[in-house]
Amino acid sequence: MVLTNIESVPGRKIVEHFGLVCGSTVRAKNAFKDMGAGFKNIVGGEMKSYTALMEESREEAIGRMMRQAEELGANAIINVRFSTSNIAHGAAELYVYGTAVKVE
Repeated sequence: MVLTNIESVPGRKIVEHFGLVCGSTVRAKNAFKDMGAGFKNIVGGEMKSYTALMEESREEAIGRMMRQAEELGANAIINVRFSTSNIAHGAAELYVYGTAVKVE
């Protein structure tokens, strides 16, 4: 599956258009990791536990989007975009979407 954030796949021709596909996941923070992150807020530095959480969330959401595109018969997703939002206190959604197409 080819993923791109532009309107085409360079060097390939779009031969079929399947429409919007998406994937999302909602993740909650871990109380123990929150304590470590709170300390980082005071002294500064990367919040590695949150970086890992976001990386896992992106992978899961992209995987769900790709499965949806594959079910439609697509072999590429163009115009891929990400969005995040707070769902509840301590929980956030990561949403990814794009246009499923077949390229040759």
